[in-house]
Amino acid sequence: MEFTYQAYIQMLNLLKENGYSIADYKNNEKYDRCAILRHDIDTSIDKAIRLAEIEQQQGVKSTYFVLLGTRFYNIAERDARDKLIRIHKMGHDIGLHFDELNYNKDVDVETAILKEASIMNELLQIPIETVSMHRPSKKTLEADYQLGGTLINSYGDKFFNEFKYVSDSRRRWREDVEEIIRSQEYNKLHILTHAFWYNEEELTIEESCRRFIMSANHERYEALADNITDLGSIIRDKE
Repeated sequence: MEFTYQAYIQMLNLLKENGYSIADYKNNEKYDRCAILRHDIDTSIDKAIRLAEIEQQQGVKSTYFVLLGTRFYNIAERDARDKLIRIHKMGHDIGLHFDELNYNKDVDVETAILKEASIMNELLQIPIETVSMHRPSKKTLEADYQLGGTLINSYGDKFFNEFKYVSDSRRRWREDVEEIIRSQEYNKLHILTHAFWYNEEELTIEESCRRFIMSANHERYEALADNITDLGSIIRDKE
């Protein structure tokens, strides 16, 4: 499967053709055959918006998991906050992408997760009902956190034992997702994609990373322009 928007649309069509309903973490039990679509926003909210628009056009709903603490974006900042609310208004769910490496090893992970979800709820003013793990340790993967029954753990036993889990992490499908769908071997699929890797045309992993790194120059300029009056008289954007 290529990492293009058209290839992603083809995967959505393949799910429909093979009788899979698109479900979420809350309603999946009512379907005999379904797929949960999940996206981790590790780096770029803008890339997530593009994929969310495509899904809306295709009439499907997914869950976008957002980091509270990251060097790539700040959801307390208005522009980032507005973009996430926009994704939610398209009909998608917003969940917490929890990074335990932001904490000391002796932290109570369940307490930290619930606290971050509460903060995210306050910032975005939308319900945060699910959590996925970012760079999880073996201990966290095996913990099956129940989170007081208030937050659904996408890494819980249910979504890894009752569902067939497939992922494109690090821009590589570890299994042939299209063949898994065609085979209809599994009645329930749990599909993780990262919007960061998808483009109009097929790019190598190197080119994808290079373009993202280079785009930071313009983003930093725009941020500086918001804080320095008439920045253009000092240095122009194209410089």
